[in-house]
Amino acid sequence: MINQEIAPEDTYSPPVPQVAPPTEEEEDRGSVLALIERIGSVVVPIGVALYAVLYIGVEQIYGTFGISPQQAGIDQSVLLGRLMGTLVLLIMAIIPAVGLVVGICWLINKITFGALGRLVQAVRRRPWIAASIAALWCGATYWGFFNLGVDLNAAVMVVIAVGLGVVTFLVPFRLLRRKPVGRAGLKVLVAALTGLGLGFLLILQLADGAAEVQKTGQSSDLLSYVGFQDQWAILRNADDDKPLYDSRWMMLLGESDGTYIFYDCDKHETFRRPMDHTNLWDIQLAPEREKGFACGSLAGDKSAK
Repeated sequence: MINQEIAPEDTYSPPVPQVAPPTEEEEDRGSVLALIERIGSVVVPIGVALYAVLYIGVEQIYGTFGISPQQAGIDQSVLLGRLMGTLVLLIMAIIPAVGLVVGICWLINKITFGALGRLVQAVRRRPWIAASIAALWCGATYWGFFNLGVDLNAAVMVVIAVGLGVVTFLVPFRLLRRKPVGRAGLKVLVAALTGLGLGFLLILQLADGAAEVQKTGQSSDLLSYVGFQDQWAILRNADDDKPLYDSRWMMLLGESDGTYIFYDCDKHETFRRPMDHTNLWDIQLAPEREKGFACGSLAGDKSAK
């Protein structure tokens, strides 16, 4: 009999390509890019949030004198240009501070024979603990926001921060930690809220500094860091070069549309003068005041006389 069995077809399996293991240079490059990505995911949201809130702080500064930043010639481009030097100083201060914190953590980890590292890893492996820490931190970032509108004491703010974090952030943060994309989004969200919280605290300091300038005529270093110019001048009439306002010092707040904006420290008044009819004479930048000086003293002496 003829063998009618059909021989099985020969199956062809292509050879598996051999992938060469990554070289040491490629591994280093990948680790560097990963490190830059991690740093950027934290630093960029903080920086963007700070810059966005900072313009509100500038409005608070000039609002103290009854004008808007636009009336003083301060727009987004001018503000960014004035902040470049501040950003450089801030980066130079942050880099050694971060290095110091990392060094201290490394030293503590060595002293405790790796206990600190194991504790950090244990917290990261427990989603509820990590979500609780992030929620409480985000609740605390609203400290400056609430204090900007209402003057609250520390105890009330702690209760608000804890309650806000637990009620609004805890469960969403726990759900975000289920997947890698959620953890990345959580990191960006926490960094953005951190930047906003720092920004509102900065606004409070800027508003207090502007009120101090209005009362004492003395600006602080913080105001100068955000671009506020503590510039004073004696005014003269451009037509006949005669002194104006009894040759008293006037604070130059800015200029816009051919008009100077001045603050009269002695009368607590903000006024405008056309640039074509005003000469700035004997200009001073950040003058030193005598101890106990306060705005309104000269006007008070004249009224008494």
